[in-house]
Amino acid sequence: MNYKKIYYWSPSLVNIATNRAVINSSYSVGKYNNYFKCSIINFFGEFTKFKRELSDKRVETIDFYNSNLINFFPKHGKVSSRFSFLLIFLLSFFPLKNLIQKKKPAYLIIHLITSLPLILLIFFKFETKFILRISGLPKMNFLRKLLWKIAFKKIYKVTCPTQNTLSYIRSLKIISDEKISLLYDPIINVAEINDKKKQYKLDKSDYFLAVGRLTKQKDFMFLCKAFKKIINKNKDIKLFIAGDGEDRDKIINYIKKKRLDKNIFLLGHVENIFPYFTNARAFILTSLWEDPGFVLVEAAFSRTLILCNNSKPGPNELIKNDYNGIVYQTGSIDDFKLKFDKVLKLQNINTLKKNSLKRTKRFTIFSHYQQLKNIILDKEF
Repeated sequence: MNYKKIYYWSPSLVNIATNRAVINSSYSVGKYNNYFKCSIINFFGEFTKFKRELSDKRVETIDFYNSNLINFFPKHGKVSSRFSFLLIFLLSFFPLKNLIQKKKPAYLIIHLITSLPLILLIFFKFETKFILRISGLPKMNFLRKLLWKIAFKKIYKVTCPTQNTLSYIRSLKIISDEKISLLYDPIINVAEINDKKKQYKLDKSDYFLAVGRLTKQKDFMFLCKAFKKIINKNKDIKLFIAGDGEDRDKIINYIKKKRLDKNIFLLGHVENIFPYFTNARAFILTSLWEDPGFVLVEAAFSRTLILCNNSKPGPNELIKNDYNGIVYQTGSIDDFKLKFDKVLKLQNINTLKKNSLKRTKRFTIFSHYQQLKNIILDKEF
């Protein structure tokens, strides 16, 4: 059978939610349609750790350089990470150009370090249709706006993971409406998550849970400061923070300094977070921005009560106060304390959990495939 190829471009320095989105997207297309064959470009080994999983899901990787090269790239800090992005750009420029021109995939779906394929699109001619996946509300400096304005004349499609981001991109008036669409991330693989829930049972309970990389974006320092005030009145309250990152030492030092080590626990990176979701009294999200917020959707699917802020674009759109979670004002410790007390006294917990679960349907891998087919691949059928 003749099939058409879809390549995914998503080089990353660390393991982030976008990696999971790329894996689930490529898997969903192959699972529900034999007409396309998906491959993930693995330039520096960023997807090497997922190779066994990808093999089981019949998703190929296209490998360049040493499969462990990504481990030697500087990852933390603004200057170091930008240096790494420059290296990736320079080392990938001609190999990516030659790969696309030689293999001629039907589509190239661009997730991260998007400037490289967009510049290639501007200066070279390809048979491949380029699809830009916007994740997160982009900071539109002069150079990015200029690059997008020129590249979008040749781009095939642009997709956004939330309505807030879609509305923002449209407001820039640098792309025609017919080229831009809403496409929810493929976060929920029902069978896979249900299996993970059963893998083991925790002997821990009666705790609150936060999940994410220990970075400025996730704002766990705010969470620790807020919990300090809560612990003053609730000595037995426990908070687990699952994740790792450059702010780890900073958070540990604060916990020690404020003598919170009997109440706040850093779990490090947790490979299977779902048993923790299941046992938690509530999941807490403090991120300054998410789009949409993978852990937010995973917590909702796990039927975990959600306490989150109203940051944009994701949380503000996904969680509505007193409907499918409890929402506090971003950055306000006083409002956080007020809403946390409300969580402790809630009577309608099951209703909020049920409403939250309903809203996760749009984030299943099957729903993502249907949207991708209708938005991007419709002309192929």
